[in-house]
Amino acid sequence: MYYCIINPSARSGIGKDIWTGLEYKFISAGLDYNPVFTQGPGHATKLMSQFIESAKDSELPIKVIVLGGDGTLNEAINGITDFEKVIVGFVPLGSSNDFSRDLNYPKEYDDLLERIIDGQVIRTLDIGKLTYGSMTKPISRLCNDAPEKVRYFGVSSGIGFDAAVCEEALASGTKNFLNKIGLGKLTYGIIAIKQLLKADKIPCDIEFDNGRKVHLSHFLFIASMIHHHEGGGFRLAPKANLTDGRFDLCIVGDMKRAKMLLALPFSFFGLHYIFKGVYKYRSSKIHIKTMIPMWVHTDGEVSVKSDDITLECLKQKLRLMT
Repeated sequence: MYYCIINPSARSGIGKDIWTGLEYKFISAGLDYNPVFTQGPGHATKLMSQFIESAKDSELPIKVIVLGGDGTLNEAINGITDFEKVIVGFVPLGSSNDFSRDLNYPKEYDDLLERIIDGQVIRTLDIGKLTYGSMTKPISRLCNDAPEKVRYFGVSSGIGFDAAVCEEALASGTKNFLNKIGLGKLTYGIIAIKQLLKADKIPCDIEFDNGRKVHLSHFLFIASMIHHHEGGGFRLAPKANLTDGRFDLCIVGDMKRAKMLLALPFSFFGLHYIFKGVYKYRSSKIHIKTMIPMWVHTDGEVSVKSDDITLECLKQKLRLMT
């Protein structure tokens, strides 16, 4: 049995067309499948939990296919109650697709769907776990439910400027328009410039897994990276290892806005560390406290502000057949 979570709104409706192709392959191969279309924010999390619960007596892992963007995949991951019970297939249909950039996916959807039909685990990847020490109002414009204290993520998590960009992008008419004309990847760059001009630089304290502590009198954002990219192609962690159980941290401290505007395009090529005020660390666990609550994102999904978060990298937890 294949369980399928399909976001019909992904990339302005292309999700429905890709699903038709996958469904034909299921029928041709004589495979059982159970497709469900998501109905809004948070639905993919509930579906994943329901699928796992319905197969709780099965000895074999269940196979769940996710068709959508990084946000849909993030929701699905947050519905996994036992990672040993699930094998995930992912068909990237978002505007950023940062999760799939590092995975050498086939260029043709048809080849990717064939891999899914084969149903074998071909890799295991790290995932991140975010625990809120505090959650304060306001909540994000697209957050319908009370935020959970713990969130998982597959690509990255950030606090500060990058999360503020994600929060605006989620509710942006610009994103919807650019998606329709095939330029959705520009969304985050346009909003990033806008947010940068008004971003506050706040003091923060960071503690790493080895006990080292760092105080920054000003910081713009802290990104905990599992993959190389976030925000539609910003290569914030060019040397990230997806299976080593450690985050590659990109921290932007006290930089003038003009200098940050100059550094921003360099980050598409992973060259932003040449600028003074941009720092990199590696750690399996970090604790961050900021002077005031700031937006936090997990894989671009934003629900709440916080001034106290802990992040842990869980080594090779997610099993993929894509």
